[in-house]
Amino acid sequence: MTAAAAPEAPRPMEAEGSGDSPARTAWDRWWFSPVPRARVAWLRILAYAFLPFDMLLLTGSSLAHARLPADLYQPVLLARLLHIPAPTPWSMYTLLVVTIAAGLVAATGRVLPRATGYVAACGYLWWVTISMSYGKVDHDHLALVVALFALPSVGRARIGDARGCEASAWSVRCIQIGVVAAYFLSAWAKVRIGGFPAWPNGNTVQWALSRRGTPFGRSLIGYSPVLKASQWIMFVAEAVSPVILFLRGRPLYLMVLFFAGFHVVTYALMTIHFLPHAIWLAAFLPLERLTGLLPERLRGRTAADETTASGQREPLPS
Repeated sequence: MTAAAAPEAPRPMEAEGSGDSPARTAWDRWWFSPVPRARVAWLRILAYAFLPFDMLLLTGSSLAHARLPADLYQPVLLARLLHIPAPTPWSMYTLLVVTIAAGLVAATGRVLPRATGYVAACGYLWWVTISMSYGKVDHDHLALVVALFALPSVGRARIGDARGCEASAWSVRCIQIGVVAAYFLSAWAKVRIGGFPAWPNGNTVQWALSRRGTPFGRSLIGYSPVLKASQWIMFVAEAVSPVILFLRGRPLYLMVLFFAGFHVVTYALMTIHFLPHAIWLAAFLPLERLTGLLPERLRGRTAADETTASGQREPLPS
């Protein structure tokens, strides 16, 4: 059985311009223009390496919640729809071990990547739902949840595989949309709750700095015009964030750099990091180029190796 025919491998990409396939629409090209599987492999490493850090440190409250009285459990909508019960110490520790173990196996991309990936995704969704069902809901985990469900759909993917496939494209697009949705919906929430232009003209940043600002951040409290200007920049950037989905090349990288810088500045001023969200800006970058920086023995099997392993003869050099 060839690699392309294996159950865990993505569907082979049809050649463009084939007479047997209908002409692609712009919408189809936007969703499915082939992306190297290596990019998905790198994104999986990022996701499953971050998973233990998030579960043990950022959303570790799930373990603490399991020791609280059950009547304090106020399930969010998803938990109510799925009838997720109040947590217990035994269930949360079991969930922690199973989710992290499944993620580590899925990160290799070798052993049942779809099955182990979806186990990790479902386990983490359960975990983070418990974490958010005690009065505080963080919006910075949306892209992480989307990524954990989208990445396994590709099947096997290795960092040395530069072949493009449509499944990889769809997976990467889903993650990118998750990133943009968090920004855009944040702008919408500001308008819905704070009003427009009341929110950007208000004193939200000034209040946040007085409440949890760093020494450098608190030194800016007296500069109200500067802080209001920063609120306008923040609001406009979030409102136009969907543009990043249609950019290419240098404009795309500059916008990614802007949002990355925004998160760095926010952390420097208020120690608010949005790390589960910010790391997925990497989905807009050509991560497959990182493979070339690795020693050859760490790159895994390349497309040429896959062709040889399938019993097909490689073309002679011209």
